[in-house]
Formats: sequence, C-alpha cells, structure tokens
Amino acid sequence: MPTYTDNYPLAGQTILVTRAISSSSQFRKMLEERGATVFELPALEITPPSSWDGLDGAIAHINNFEWIILTSANGVKYFWQRLEKAGKNETDLNGIKIAVVGKKTAQVLKEYNLQADFIPPDFIADSMAENFPESLGGKQILFPRVETGGREILVQELSQRGAHITEVSAYQSGCPKQMDETIFHALEEKIIDMITFASSKTVRNFYTMVEARFPHDTLSLFNHSAIASIGPQTSMTCQKIFGRVDIEAQEYTLDGLVRAIVEKGVNY
Repeated sequence: MPTYTDNYPLAGQTILVTRAISSSSQFRKMLEERGATVFELPALEITPPSSWDGLDGAIAHINNFEWIILTSANGVKYFWQRLEKAGKNETDLNGIKIAVVGKKTAQVLKEYNLQADFIPPDFIADSMAENFPESLGGKQILFPRVETGGREILVQELSQRGAHITEVSAYQSGCPKQMDETIFHALEEKIIDMITFASSKTVRNFYTMVEARFPHDTLSLFNHSAIASIGPQTSMTCQKIFGRVDIEAQEYTLDGLVRAIVEKGVNY
C-alpha cells in the first residue's frame, strides 16, 4: 500500500525555482504535486529584442530557408508573433523543416499547429549538428535566437559542416533588477533546502542578484541548500560559481530534473 512518503516524496522540503516567470509555473506544479513547498525567484526577464529588423527581414523572405532552428519556447513564441504580424501563418512554412531543442519546445510548437521535424536525442543544442538528419552542406538555415549571451557552439558546428546560418534576434533575456525580500529572508534563515537551475544564465543572474544584496561572504548563504542542475552546461556554471553541483538531471528536461530530485532527495 502506498505511503504518504511514496505519494509525496518531497514533503517537508522547500525548493527555490529560478526560471523565468513566464515558464516557472509548470515546474512549480510538478514539485508541489510531489509535496514540496516552492519559492519562486525569476532570475531571467524575457523581453523583445532591441530591434525586430533581422527577424522581420528573414520572415519576409522565409521561402529562402530550408530549415528553421528553434532552441527554446521563447524562440517559438516570438518567431510566431512576428510571422503573424507579417500576415503569414503555418501554411507559409510548407516545405520548410523545423528543428527544435527539447520536448518542451516541441510541445509549444504544436500549439501553433507546427510539428518538429527533428529533435536531437540529448535534448541539448550541442547534439544537434552531430545528429542532424540530413547533410548540412549548402543548407540555408534560419536561427531565431536570444539577442545576447547565448552559446555559440551550435552555429559554429553547423557552419563547419557546411550550413549557411542566418542568425536573427528573436528575444532578449536579462537579469531582473529587483529580488523579492522574502527570498532574501529565506536564504538568511536557511529555510531553502534546494535551489534549482535550468540554464547557465539563471545561475549567473541569481548569484548577481544575491551578491548585490549580500556582498560579503555571499556563498555562505547557500551552505544549507542543495544545488540542482538541469544538465551538463548548467552544471559547469554551477561549479564555477558555487563550487559544487549536488544533483544533475540525466534527461535534460524539467521532467528529468524532477525525477533526479525525487530519486536523490534533498537531504544534504
């Protein structure tokens, strides 16, 4: 017979979620369904890019492209907004294949009646070039992406394999200027059992926000909290900033991160 612990394996644990406010609710729900108390500190602020010129220009000549690469839900949403603003829809993408990173991005794509033609097996951008389903030689690829701060390895690897990449700014992600005082208090009082990170940017932004409030001996605030990472790239940043990673997802998705948290627990 299932016990309370079986049904709510995270009962009694307080977990801090640092995703962007627009994408934290699903993760929060998954943790709360397993019994956790969840605090939210959005460490990413998603905004439009400084200019739409590049994306709008690419959409105006969308038939020049054979593939579109979308590496995040934000990329999908902003691309679609500008596509609609140009008076186009999914029928204008007929004959153009779409590659996405991760199941979540593919799910968001379906909301716009679009199907991903390729999802790299490791759910990370770094595996896309290695596993691309066609020869990349001469391929015309549109890549709507974050304006600044994104990793360059994907573009480099696709280009090395002969693809012609058109990079355009689709959105910007920045560090929020304010931090909820409740989170400061929770860190000071050592209430938070675990801090979760779903990208390197959230790691850097979170530390920047906390350091601005507690400039002295900042790392001591996290001694009581386990550090949980969604995957290897995020873990590398955690290692650089916190000097450790306590939990890393084996599947680099929110589902995978929740599974890792439940399997390993938060008793550090």
